[in-house]
Amino acid sequence: MSERRTGWVYHEAYMWHDTGRTRAFDPELRRWMQSWEHWENPDTKRRLNNLLEISEFSEELVQLKPRPANEEQVLRFHTPEYVDRVRALSAEDGGDAGEGAPFSHGGYEIALLSAGGAITAVDAVLDGTVDNAYALTRPPGHHAERDRGRGFCIFGNVAIASMHALAERGIEKIATLDWDVHHGNGTQQAFYERRDVLTMSIHQDQWYPRESGRLTEQGEGEGEGYNINVPLPPGSGHGAYVETIRQVVAPALEAFRPDLIVVPSGFDGSMYDPLGRMMAYSETFREMTRLLMASADQLCGGRLVLSHEGGYSPTYVPFCGLAVVEELSGKKSIAGDPFEDNSATAGGQDLQPHQQAVIDDAKLLVDRLRQLEGV
Repeated sequence: MSERRTGWVYHEAYMWHDTGRTRAFDPELRRWMQSWEHWENPDTKRRLNNLLEISEFSEELVQLKPRPANEEQVLRFHTPEYVDRVRALSAEDGGDAGEGAPFSHGGYEIALLSAGGAITAVDAVLDGTVDNAYALTRPPGHHAERDRGRGFCIFGNVAIASMHALAERGIEKIATLDWDVHHGNGTQQAFYERRDVLTMSIHQDQWYPRESGRLTEQGEGEGEGYNINVPLPPGSGHGAYVETIRQVVAPALEAFRPDLIVVPSGFDGSMYDPLGRMMAYSETFREMTRLLMASADQLCGGRLVLSHEGGYSPTYVPFCGLAVVEELSGKKSIAGDPFEDNSATAGGQDLQPHQQAVIDDAKLLVDRLRQLEGV
């Protein structure tokens, strides 16, 4: 691996985003279920940052200080009414931004800093300050829609950062790849009618949101053919994820030829995650990063930005994140993955025929993209 300057965005304020305790979704069932610590709590992300610090790997990274997104940047995606509502709730005791997106007093300002962290990472790469970057932000963003928060997300971090690059930085074409176990519905919505952003999502089929992420969702109007979903079956492991990159994502990137690649990066596709039913492990995320870097080197001068989304195993998220950052930087830390042998030898890691069938269907979408791009 060649060594690179990798930017690292982190701020303690992200850990102060308060989602409170959670209960059953159905009010009628709540009397039978005790409340518990919310899945989207600071632990997983703080532990990832702590692992980098305790192994002294953070010293190998370029520390980038995030700045809040401004209202103009946020309003490129979200409606004024929605932004006003989040601001008003935040000024009081907080509330829910929509569907399962709770926050407390001051949550508006932290959400702006989270979106701003993604912008900071994009700007650092475009300025040449770093070769690539990882933004460990919170709250996450890929489920947030134009007029409501969803799935723990308040503002669409990657959508906002991508729109910033298009509007303010002279970038003409962006590709996004979401490998969170849940469908990147918010990022899809942001660019569904545009052809200057290719949106791709690899996710567990019919998981969350249940009504989105199908192969048939391919964009509309100007954007028809510029949205690619790969809804992998539950139980998909290393082989399915890596082959999706090789057979679908890399060819789509080659056809589209973006100026920048942005990844909504969730680690809830790991086999240890409580909110997913997939079989990926740290080497899966490392290999996907390696393949993406190869595409970025070939197509857009290596310009690659990852912005953190989900991942709810406090013991395992840090090792998935470490593998990605190691690959981005071309350096190895002194820390290893204590789960690796157990994960790699588990059943289901090899590509299965029913998983290849989904990949084959997605390859037809790449053929359509080639036609649209004239290649």
